[in-house]
Amino acid sequence: QVQLVESGGGLVQAGGSLRLSCAASGRTFSRYVMGWFRQAPGKEREFVAGISWGGTSTTYADSVKGRFTISRDNAKNTVYLQMNSLKPEDTAVYYCAADSTYSIFTTPHGYHYWGPGTQVTVSS
Repeated sequence: QVQLVESGGGLVQAGGSLRLSCAASGRTFSRYVMGWFRQAPGKEREFVAGISWGGTSTTYADSVKGRFTISRDNAKNTVYLQMNSLKPEDTAVYYCAADSTYSIFTTPHGYHYWGPGTQVTVSS
């Protein structure tokens, strides 16, 4: 099993940047596919980005391509989401997710483990 805790959220102006971190417990972090999701008020949870075990493969939602970058440091049991050129529509609670699969799933059902989330608010 793995436990996840996100950090790095906050309030930022449009056009600004934030870096989210997700710290994972457990000795087998390197064997988990990791994902970032977000959920805005009144909306369903949506996929943002995912990364493979070794970090060589990444997948992004079209809405964040070219602005967000997912990365991981297996030595530190941490996955990151660098968010640049933020827009008000990026405002949401951001969740880190993990699963011991071979594929990067883009739906919440593909992940067994979730963090409590961190709020990101982008003002216009």
